[in-house]
Amino acid sequence: MKNSLFILLAFFLSFSCLAQDPAKAKLIWADEFNNHGLPDPSKWDYDVGDHGWGNNELQYYSKADLNNSRIENGILIIEALADSSHPKGYTSARMVSKNKAFWQYGYIEVRAKLPEGVGTWPAIWMLPEENRHGGWPKNGEIDIMEHVGYDPGKVHGTVHTEAFNHSIGTQKGGQKMVPDFSSDFHTYSIDWTAEKIDFFIDGQKYFTFENTGKDYKEWPFDQPFHLILNIAVGGNWGGAKGVDSKIWPQRMEVDFVRVYDKKP
Repeated sequence: MKNSLFILLAFFLSFSCLAQDPAKAKLIWADEFNNHGLPDPSKWDYDVGDHGWGNNELQYYSKADLNNSRIENGILIIEALADSSHPKGYTSARMVSKNKAFWQYGYIEVRAKLPEGVGTWPAIWMLPEENRHGGWPKNGEIDIMEHVGYDPGKVHGTVHTEAFNHSIGTQKGGQKMVPDFSSDFHTYSIDWTAEKIDFFIDGQKYFTFENTGKDYKEWPFDQPFHLILNIAVGGNWGGAKGVDSKIWPQRMEVDFVRVYDKKP
């Protein structure tokens, strides 16, 4: 009888623990960069051109060019090069998951090693899949990681909306120092829900942007966004203190990109 009671008690305790344990996070998309050569075309496309990209940037973004985007030994390399054959003197890559992978809410993490030097401007960021509200910044932008080379080690996480954006000096963001940003890999991530967006570096939260409960002008983040990985050269922010002509080539190395339905 005692054994039966013990078994019954153990069963109820186990059931209670399971009932209280929230469902585990699910990995819903990833690229571990295990192939060799060009990035997987089923996962990535490219923005192409040298029109300045709204920031007076200098680079020409190439399409599927091994000089600027390739996988070696399980690492994605995005490389910016000095190239006098292009009018503005530089090439790079801007890889996008647009039309291939996009998400509304989730936990997005990218493990990367960043370039260094005055004039570099790497970014890991997100833009909306659709133009619902009339172009930038009305549709929103989520900058998971930005770094400008003239301010080494200061990593930025920022959001832009119609009400909050850098063109009017009202952007919302946080910063965290990462002294070995160019010599070691770090994981840059966001936890994006209907209520807020939390920003993390190596699992440490350093900024939160909360849903104000107002209209899209303050919270346009209720729609699918896609991911962008790039290195810009110069530009209004990245080139605010010039571009060092002696540092090229410079690369951003990416170990993995993972997207979960919620924070693991």
